Amino acid sequence: MAKLGVNVDHIATIRQARGGSEPDPIAAAAIAELAGADGITVHLREDRRHIQDRDVLLLRKTIQTRLNLEMAPTDEMVAVALKVLPDAVTLVPEKREELTTEGGLDVSLHRLLIKKQVDLLRQGGITVSLFVDPDIEQIKMSHRVGADFIEIHTGTYCDAKKEEMRKTELSKIETAIRAGRKLGLGINAGHGLNYWNVRDVVALGGVEEYNIGHSIISRAVLVGLDQAVREMAALVRGG
Repeated sequence: MAKLGVNVDHIATIRQARGGSEPDPIAAAAIAELAGADGITVHLREDRRHIQDRDVLLLRKTIQTRLNLEMAPTDEMVAVALKVLPDAVTLVPEKREELTTEGGLDVSLHRLLIKKQVDLLRQGGITVSLFVDPDIEQIKMSHRVGADFIEIHTGTYCDAKKEEMRKTELSKIETAIRAGRKLGLGINAGHGLNYWNVRDVVALGGVEEYNIGHSIISRAVLVGLDQAVREMAALVRGG
């Protein structure tokens, strides 16, 4: 049965819009856990546009499930992770001007840097996942640099406008899941998933955890965070 990691970045986005103290992502994480989340995910960006260092430190002290820290593969971020010691780190590409993460890591191109960061994090006792496109070569290289998990970037599938393209992208995800599992990698998935498109990915099987944020927080505006999390948790668990 797959697990649900709830990303609370957008709670922090709302807070930062006014520069105040609410809503608090720490409180949101507690509600999400009580509603059935198996873990909490936050992306500490280099420009600190939403999640702050304070948030990560408090989450480490307060959450009762698992903390997954998304971050760029930089020396600064590795130092933060080794201080906080989250349960897992997901290394993601990051550009200052992007609205959200636009694609997977190019592990092949940056393999020496990423291997260095993976080694440091694992030496600190942290499980390491690499956010990659459903591309066989990137998955193979993720294994070679020592990652424990991959998180398959589902954004292209989610953004597909035509049914033929959607099916093509879903097939790529299925192939990526099989390839990763054959190499002994744990498989997570995320980006762009919502209450409708997640169903076909869940039907493929083989994914251990789905990390979902925007869709859950968007629905929470209308029905409340507790209900939004419960509904998504039921879907990723095959309900």
